Parts: sequence; structure tokens; C-alpha cells
Amino acid sequence: MSNISYFTKEGLQNLKDEVRQLETVERPKISGQIAEARDKGDLSENAEYDAAKEAQGLLEAKISKLKNTLASARLVDDSLIDNSKVYILSTVRIKNVKNNAEVTYTLVAENEANLALKKISIDSPIGRGLLGKAVGEIAEVQVPAGLIPFEVLEISRNT
Repeated sequence: MSNISYFTKEGLQNLKDEVRQLETVERPKISGQIAEARDKGDLSENAEYDAAKEAQGLLEAKISKLKNTLASARLVDDSLIDNSKVYILSTVRIKNVKNNAEVTYTLVAENEANLALKKISIDSPIGRGLLGKAVGEIAEVQVPAGLIPFEVLEISRNT
């Protein structure tokens, strides 16, 4: 059973590029390491061979996982997003009601979240709290430090 993963056009392309890199660059490199280690003789006591085979197994597992993600990937069309409420791919400006600090985030799927780029997951506590809220509404977000109220100031589409 696969879980559907939602991606922006950019995020889906990044995933495809990563799979291509692993298959066309990393896989041949590891195969070369295995061949080189095999040429050194006795495989039963060859640490280089064991390490290369383990790296190959990890690489193949990663490729398989990424391909499964690709198989269940769905592209989110941001042109269809309603800006009256907060949804995935909404860019939302919020204010912490307790300290009046304002911040702007874009809500994305978990696999595209990057706090440095102000992209937060819809599955994060703030993301979950904001989903479905309209401008002027308060999102009560439960964090380890307690309940923090965020006021939705503005909603726009991620462009």
C-alpha cells in the first residue's frame, strides 16, 4: 500500500533528478568499487568488498524508496488553489498574537519542507494548525512550550 505524496513541479523534478543521479552516476561508481575489491583476491576477508557490497545495498534501497515515492507522486496545480483559505502551496503571513512577531511561510508537502527557504510541511504543528484558516482567523498551535495563537494576516498563492 503506497501513500500519496504531493509535489510542486519543482519538487517532482528534483526527485526525478535525484533518481537519475543515483542510477547513472552512483550505481556505476559502486559497481566499479565492487569489481576493484573483487580483483584483490580472497573475498572472505576483504573489508573493501564487504563495504562496497553494503554501500550497494543501501543505494539500491534508496533508489527503490525514491521510485516508490515517484510512483505515488501527485503534482499539485497551484493555479487551482483557492486563496480564501490556507491550503497546500499557500503562502501565508501570520502573526504570533503573544509577541506580535510576523513571519511568512509557504505550506508544502513534507518531502519539500525547508525551513531555511520558509517552506513548512502541512504535517508540521504550525502547518496543521493553519490549514483551512481564512484571513483574520486565529490558529491555535500546540507546541512543546504550550499553545501559541497565530493570526492569519494574508494568504497568497506560491508563485
